[in-house]
Amino acid sequence: MFDLKGKTALVTGSSQGIGKEIAKALTDCGAKVFAHGSRRSEKLDAAAEYIGAAGIVTADLTSADAADSLYAQTGGVDILILNASIQYKRPWDGFSSAEVDTQLDCNLKSTYYMMKTYAPYMKEKGWGRIVTIGSVNQYNNHPELLLYGATKAAQMKLVQGVAKSLAPFGITVNNIAPGAILTPRNDEALADKEFYDKVVASIPAGYVGDPKDMNGAALLLCSDEGKYITGSEIIADGGMHL
Repeated sequence: MFDLKGKTALVTGSSQGIGKEIAKALTDCGAKVFAHGSRRSEKLDAAAEYIGAAGIVTADLTSADAADSLYAQTGGVDILILNASIQYKRPWDGFSSAEVDTQLDCNLKSTYYMMKTYAPYMKEKGWGRIVTIGSVNQYNNHPELLLYGATKAAQMKLVQGVAKSLAPFGITVNNIAPGAILTPRNDEALADKEFYDKVVASIPAGYVGDPKDMNGAALLLCSDEGKYITGSEIIADGGMHL
């Protein structure tokens, strides 16, 4: 089950957190995986070693030429995991124009351009897997994450539309929506015990998730076991969205 031998994969934002663990899981199942970061760093190098990555690629996903730059580094891949995102916490009317553009560029526009750039190779092969990483904030109305949630909701709409277009070519396109996860992005906030307890109280399962809790969903959607799932979403949040 979940045999990915002979498959190549790119996981964006795989220097830490969810992306790092998904990349490791893909490698463990036999895939040749490219680790990605916005720039070369000791953290990215260490993550690539942990993952057992076949290579390290870099590109700033807010840049208009990021997709072309990455494709030049990786060539075609069988599995594309669009995990990287940018998040600013502000009141809904407190975002600067630069913060608005950065979140839209990274979280939504790059998803479109990466799909557009990498899909032709998958179409030629008659097999492909594209998985975006969304957020429980597509559903919850976090008072400081409205714009982030909006980009993730729009990303899901993109998933549904592209999935219908690519299904005849043996390509599936799906989304995973994590809830509260113990990632570096959340470390500072969750270090506050009062806030941590409040978050846990909002999760029916009764605990904050680990990045590895996304691996099962990712492996299902990236393998032949998930070949009949497309245009869909797996919400992996311990019931937080309910």
